[in-house]
Amino acid sequence: MIDATILRRLGEVIAERKGGDPCASYVASLCAKGEDAILKKLAEEAAETLLAAKSGDRLHIVRETADLWFHCLILLAWHGLSPDDVLAELRRREGISGIDEKASRK
Repeated sequence: MIDATILRRLGEVIAERKGGDPCASYVASLCAKGEDAILKKLAEEAAETLLAAKSGDRLHIVRETADLWFHCLILLAWHGLSPDDVLAELRRREGISGIDEKASRK
């Protein structure tokens, strides 16, 4: 089983690059365009993941999900958050029924 180390490392690299030179970094170029551009890209990646799932091609699903997760990490960094923030929330929810967890948010 792979641990969350790769998510943490990617989160750190993204946080470092988000304010960098847009000509030298994809992350910096996307962040330089602002939150709307990040959200648009995230929506695009989500749609591509859905289409990959419909195709049933397992490798395509994995690759598109990797793209989606990567862009989620960019969104987190944009808001000053890290993968650890999401992992902490998942830990909090562990062992709680999804129905109960959702009801607790009201």
